[in-house]
Amino acid sequence: MRAASRLPAGIWALGFVSLLMDVSSEMIHSLLPVFLVSGLGASMVAVGLIEGLAEATALVMKVFSGVWSDWLGRRKPLAVLGYGLGAVSKPLFALAGTVGMVLGARLIDRVGKGVRGAPRDALVADLVAPEQRGAAYGLRQALDTVGAFLGPLVAVGLMLLWNDDIRAVFWVAVVPGLLAVALLAFGVHEPEAPPAQRRVNPIRRENLRQLTAAYWWVVGLGAVFTLARFSEAFLVLRAQQGGLALAWTPLVLIAMNVVYSIGAYPFGKLADTLSHRKLLAIGLAVLVAADLALAAADRGVLLWAGIALWGLHMALTQGLLATMVADAAPAHLRGTAFGVFNLASGIALLVASGLAGWLWDRFGAPATFGAGAALCTLSLALVMVPGPLRARGAK
Repeated sequence: MRAASRLPAGIWALGFVSLLMDVSSEMIHSLLPVFLVSGLGASMVAVGLIEGLAEATALVMKVFSGVWSDWLGRRKPLAVLGYGLGAVSKPLFALAGTVGMVLGARLIDRVGKGVRGAPRDALVADLVAPEQRGAAYGLRQALDTVGAFLGPLVAVGLMLLWNDDIRAVFWVAVVPGLLAVALLAFGVHEPEAPPAQRRVNPIRRENLRQLTAAYWWVVGLGAVFTLARFSEAFLVLRAQQGGLALAWTPLVLIAMNVVYSIGAYPFGKLADTLSHRKLLAIGLAVLVAADLALAAADRGVLLWAGIALWGLHMALTQGLLATMVADAAPAHLRGTAFGVFNLASGIALLVASGLAGWLWDRFGAPATFGAGAALCTLSLALVMVPGPLRARGAK
C-alpha cells in the first residue's frame, strides 16, 4: 500500500465517501430482492425490470451530470447533490408498501447515483497524475467495495437481532448515507481548473470530434460487456432458491464484495503498467466461469465459488474500464466522456436485467446464467479483436 499512501488526501476522502454511501445502499439492496418477492409479491420479471430501470437511470443521468460538470468546470457541487439525493431516498424504502413505491425510491436513489457518478469519476482523474490513475480508481473502488460488504454484514446482524424486521434495517441505513454527504461537503477540496477550461460547451461538434476512435471503441466494448452482466439481485435470489434463510441472504453480497474489495486496488495498480486488453480478457473469462458455476448449482461449493468469481471479475474490470475512459478522453471533456460511456452501458444494463428476469421466469435460473456466459464469451471474442486502443491498452 505504499503507492496508495502517496495518493492525494482527496482520493482517500472520496473513497470513504463511497464506503459510507455503499454501507447505506447495500444494507437496503442486499434485502430488497427478497423484500420485493416475499414481502410485496413481485415477480422475477418485475425484479429484473426494477433493477434494470434503476441502474439504467443512474447511468443515463451520468451523461447530463458529466456534460454539466465540464461546462461548469467544477465537479464537487454535482457530486454533493448526487450523494444528497441518495441519502434522501433511504427513508422511502422503509415506508414503501407497494412495488411502485419501491420503484420510486429506487429511481430517486439511482438518479442521485447518476448525478454524482461522472463528476466524481472525473474528479478522481483531476486529483492525480496520469501515471497514478489506475491506483486512484482502484483505491476508490476498493474502499467503495469495503462498504458494499460491510452494509450486508450489518444487515445480517440486525436481521438476526430484530427477528427479520427488514423495515427497521432500512431505517438504520439512513445514518451512513447522511455521514457520506457531510464528509464530501467538508472533506474534499476540488482543484481549481485552468481558466481556459471553464464554461466550455462540451456538446458542440468541434468538441465532440475530440473524442477519439480509441474512446468510442471503449464505449462500444463497455456496452457489449454490460450485456453480459445483469444485476447482482439475481445472485441473491439464486442463493435463496437453494434454501438460504432470509436473514442470511446478505451473505451473498458480503462474499462477492469481500473478493471485490481485496482485488480492486491491486488490479487497479496493474492497470497502470500492464495491458488493458489482457486484463479485460482475464476479467471476462472469470465472469464466464462465474456464470457457469451459478447455472450449475443453487447451493454448496459451486454456488459460493460462482459468487466469489463474480466478485473477482468486478475487481478485474470496473476500475480498469474507468481508467480506459480517462486515458482515452481529453481532460476538458472527461465528465462528458464518462457520461456517454455510462449511457451506453445503462441501455445495455436495462436490456440485460430485463432479459435475465424473463429467462428466469420462463426457463429457470440456469437459463439466465447460461445466457450470461454466452454473451460474455462474445465480449471476450471482441476484446481479442484488435481495436484502436492507445498506449497501455494496446499491448
